Amino acid sequence: MKTHTSAAVTSIDPISRNYGQMTTYFDRKHELVWCYFNPEARACFTPELLKQLNDWRTRMQQIADDDGIKYHVIASRVPGVFNLGGDLDLFRRLAISGDREGLLGYGNTCIDVLYANISHFDRDVTTISLVQGEALGGGFESALSSEIIIAEKSARMGFPEILFNLFPGMGAYNLLVRKLNPKQAERMILSGKIYTAQELFDMGLVDILVEDGEGEEAVYNYIKRENHSRNGYRALRKARDDLNPVTYEDLRHVVEIWVDAVLKIDQRDLRMMERLVSRQNHQAAEAA
Repeated sequence: MKTHTSAAVTSIDPISRNYGQMTTYFDRKHELVWCYFNPEARACFTPELLKQLNDWRTRMQQIADDDGIKYHVIASRVPGVFNLGGDLDLFRRLAISGDREGLLGYGNTCIDVLYANISHFDRDVTTISLVQGEALGGGFESALSSEIIIAEKSARMGFPEILFNLFPGMGAYNLLVRKLNPKQAERMILSGKIYTAQELFDMGLVDILVEDGEGEEAVYNYIKRENHSRNGYRALRKARDDLNPVTYEDLRHVVEIWVDAVLKIDQRDLRMMERLVSRQNHQAAEAA
């Protein structure tokens, strides 16, 4: 069912906009905003994409109440790829030059984007991730930052950072332990394994699993269910957030640990990172 999001983005609707690396589309009938990753080159969190996401974060906080937005969905327009994670080429260059401030700035910008989604943009908004394709590293963190993860069966997610002697430092552990116990979260991060959507559904990390091509329809079916009992959904969400919070301060602290770890990696790790950069570029080229 593609009819909901097929409308062209025009200047008639001030919310629907093509930012360049991302596109937003406002479905006023369903009180829903779609936020699509739409990178021109590599499907990862480049500084350009992060800047546009932060611009959108500010915009969402301004318009959510006035425009009656109740749902926000992050998805991707790149075939087979949700998001491949952090900008490894940038990490590698900053690590080689020992640029701590550059790494810290990048990490904190990621946290600003992530925390906006975790905190529902400080508004009464339900956040949803629709994963169609691969969500790796920061891409998986981005998916986990939403309250609801809907995944198509061919989707794959995981944290490969341990392969180049690092860990996912933009909220992975904080977000995983909301649904898994700490030992399970550590095991997932340290394994470097890429999991199928079915495996993650069985673990409880994916909330709704659907056949390929049925992701958008599943989003609207979920919205219909929540709208029937929205007061109860909202109350449960508040209880969960209050009893099991992910704070901005905690995320910033973990980013500092991550930066220090990046600056300690050696030449072998940098070579592995370079190979993964090549893989990111190859996957982006295939998707294009």
